[in-house]
Amino acid sequence: HVFGQVAKKSDCYDNIRITKSAWDSTFCAVNPKFLAIITESAGGGAFLVLPLDKVGRVDREAPLVTGHKSAVLDIAWCPHNDNVIASGSEDCTVKIWQIPDGGITSTLTEPTVDLVAHQRRVGQIVWHPSALNVLLSAGSDMKIFIWNVSKSTILSTIDCHPEVILSVSWNYNGSRIVTSCKDKIFRVIDPRTSEVIQSGTGHQGGKPARAIYLRDGRIFSTGFSKMAERQYAVWDENNLNSPLTMVELDSSNGILFPIYDEDTGVIFLCGKGDSAIRYFEYTPEAPYIHFLSTYSSSDPQRGIGTMPKRGLNISTCEIARFYKLLNNGLCEVISFTVPRKSELFQDDLYPDTAAEEHAITADEWINGKDANPKLISVRDQHLGPKPPTGAVISNISHQHKHEVVFDKTPLTPKPSMDRSANGVHHQVQ
Repeated sequence: HVFGQVAKKSDCYDNIRITKSAWDSTFCAVNPKFLAIITESAGGGAFLVLPLDKVGRVDREAPLVTGHKSAVLDIAWCPHNDNVIASGSEDCTVKIWQIPDGGITSTLTEPTVDLVAHQRRVGQIVWHPSALNVLLSAGSDMKIFIWNVSKSTILSTIDCHPEVILSVSWNYNGSRIVTSCKDKIFRVIDPRTSEVIQSGTGHQGGKPARAIYLRDGRIFSTGFSKMAERQYAVWDENNLNSPLTMVELDSSNGILFPIYDEDTGVIFLCGKGDSAIRYFEYTPEAPYIHFLSTYSSSDPQRGIGTMPKRGLNISTCEIARFYKLLNNGLCEVISFTVPRKSELFQDDLYPDTAAEEHAITADEWINGKDANPKLISVRDQHLGPKPPTGAVISNISHQHKHEVVFDKTPLTPKPSMDRSANGVHHQVQ
């Protein structure tokens, strides 16, 4: 019983010059603080960053992030710091930007970190789910680099694809990646050693396929059949030769972006140029994928962004929120809710979700340590005290030019008082 509803126009974002790029990217990234959208820009690459509450008409002269020399193709917010965003561009670089709380007040041209290694355009960037400052970038030079962003160093290089890489996804703990490639083969790769663990032919059609990891280690993919019908499939990561299930959806020609909620197992399929968003539930037993419903509207989507669980409104039982870009420059906010009579916190809708805190460091990860993302109770997230704006101090250390620290500096914890049974105060350190 999941219902999608679009917000009033006054609560959406309007008058945005959305990019006209033909690249297969979602063009939009969102987190609990900001909305970022790749925009059209003459002679360079730019994207817009808005604080979430800046709804309504966007000023034509709104400040942009404009450090790239040519079009921006992909943007991604860091999962471990809501003020950090990465962008990949046709100018072959990946840049990391620090956005101050409250948004940017003037055009931002200087990135905090510049990652230069790709020989061709960078089309995909994906942050590691649990290790701090680990970023993956895939370029049209058929290479994947995994970076330690704080030191601007390459942790590993993956060079096993004969053609353009179409999608890359980390598994739940970031110990493997799955890629889809123009040669129609899916590959499961060890990102540290760049060894191909498994490979197999995915979808037969010539149009781009996308593959993502599910939380239990299986792989979900979207693609096209030989007859150019759109399909989705579920695979066992240890056997990519035959799918566990493969279902044909329709014969539309837009690429399907799978957006997966690892907490509830719901998969949303958003097609480029479609006006509908279909959603399904994944279960570990056959038939694996169960159709839930379709959200339909009259306007086709040019791109889409999805809010992490930490940013949802739990009082309305919202389980997902999408930011849908339309061709007319509007960014619609679509909220998916499960209506409940009770006002109480709904435990079944909100299992613990990935926290903003990282589980391991980049050095621990490259040395072989794996960790699941740290989890946080969604209820605590919403009941806890919100720090006043501006309380987060980012310490970009100037004395060590080689290492950029994006960490939020923890203030020294105050000793808290523990009231024991007999009423005596004990200091808990």
